[in-house]
Amino acid sequence: MAELLRDRETALQARAFDGPAGPLARAREGLRAYGLITAMWIRSTMAYRTSFVLTALANFAATGLDFVAILLMFSQVDRLGGYGLGEIAFLYGAVTTAFGLADLTMGSMERLGGRVRDGTLDTLLVRPVPVLAQVAADRFALRRLGRVTQGLLVLAYAFWSLDIDWTLLRALMIPLMLLSGTGIFVSVFVLGAAFQFVAQDASEVQNSFTYGGNTLLQYPPTVFAQELVRGVTYVVPIAFVNWLPGLYVLGRPYPLDLPGWVAFTPPLVAVACLALAGLAWRAGLRSYHSTGS
Repeated sequence: MAELLRDRETALQARAFDGPAGPLARAREGLRAYGLITAMWIRSTMAYRTSFVLTALANFAATGLDFVAILLMFSQVDRLGGYGLGEIAFLYGAVTTAFGLADLTMGSMERLGGRVRDGTLDTLLVRPVPVLAQVAADRFALRRLGRVTQGLLVLAYAFWSLDIDWTLLRALMIPLMLLSGTGIFVSVFVLGAAFQFVAQDASEVQNSFTYGGNTLLQYPPTVFAQELVRGVTYVVPIAFVNWLPGLYVLGRPYPLDLPGWVAFTPPLVAVACLALAGLAWRAGLRSYHSTGS
């Protein structure tokens, strides 16, 4: 049964990729399905507005504890790894905003392991819309806007407290950094979901790269061992989320003596990561065999 469902999904993908307009048509179909499903969950959420406000505030407060911990550190020290509070607030706000946007749009991907394990993924395969869009939009949690809001507020505080020598390139780097960082985290979510086709119940492994990566990047690279910095630069390139472009804005030297032009490569890294995630997702979907029951 699972093979038939998977073949149907593959056929739909192949049909969408026939002809020069195939990929674009498939992308539009996926975005439309994602929009419809998220709109349904948003309407469901807003039916209980008080509950939504309370959960969004709880999400805002819970994620804000990370920055409270940083404030407590700076109540005892003036600098951390050679960085002041404003500089760390800038790095924190950038990565929290980017991760928050990725978590808002793709955070439901971590539930895929449960669907693979109990076989409920089969119900998504019979629908004439991309499975990725269905999984990403499933139980869309609008309350996650609390994390995005908190990250933006910290980022605004950083801009207020820092004396940055603004140029056109530095100004353009801010939206570029946030969009590229969101794309990189989205690719990590999709890669983690693709891995769950094999591991089935590996959401914690996925979280170690998503939530763990978010926590890691809240601090400057100077507080970590060089081996770890190399790992998040060359292996899992989350350093391109905020460290490399952010240090350009701050006028700080890059880790690992990297050349100056790497600050402008996050969009390329994001595109490469998303392409790799797409290939991994398709490979994982083809390997799905249901529960066997």
